[in-house]
Amino acid sequence: VQLQASGGGLVQAGGCLRLSCAASGRTLSNYVMGWFRQALGKEREFVSSIVWSGASTYYADSVKGRFTMSKDNAGNTVYLQMNNLKPEDTAVYYCAARYRHMSSYEYWGQGTQVTVSS
Repeated sequence: VQLQASGGGLVQAGGCLRLSCAASGRTLSNYVMGWFRQALGKEREFVSSIVWSGASTYYADSVKGRFTMSKDNAGNTVYLQMNNLKPEDTAVYYCAARYRHMSSYEYWGQGTQVTVSS
């Protein structure tokens, strides 16, 4: 699975951005897609995930109520709508994919920078 993330940028606190992740190379019906982020000097952390078949979504507590993950079946694309952004959301955001029966993510995109100014 090849993953291409896009949509990052610079935004003021309280603003919004939408990240996209286009997937290719594999049918995604048995996959889970995820978003992770890594701030400078910190460990990479889970943000959100979606089960491709069924569309169940999961979120880190820090983003619940502000971020929404969705998918476009036809385009093999997942999105992360980020609202009410905070400076602590500043990080490189990565999309990832794993086979639904695997516990760890096998495929990673290249990352897109999100910077939130106060």
